[in-house]
Amino acid sequence: MPNLPAYTQIQQTLKLVPAGTVVSYGQLADLAGLPGRARLVGRCLKEAGSEALPWHRVLRADGKIAFPAGSDAAGEQRQRLIAEGVMVRNYRVKLSEFGWQPDSYTLLHRLQF
Repeated sequence: MPNLPAYTQIQQTLKLVPAGTVVSYGQLADLAGLPGRARLVGRCLKEAGSEALPWHRVLRADGKIAFPAGSDAAGEQRQRLIAEGVMVRNYRVKLSEFGWQPDSYTLLHRLQF
């Protein structure tokens, strides 16, 4: 897997996102210490597959599911989010309501990057 240290940072940060909340690709990159690397987050998730990562909690910056609406992948992501209590309407999530806002302890002690 290319860019292994960055991928590790992204994966470890994503594992901290609690069930019932979501992050954007850009926010995840920022929290992983990789500002401006939203596309790298997408590449990392694509290459990692679904191996024990809560990939379904990552959305576009506008709150939309990145997969084409109606596709199998979009349907799976939508169902996973709904199962966690996230309201998904027209393949979009209100980030103001369900977006993850890490607390100070998480920012200072749990995020390693």
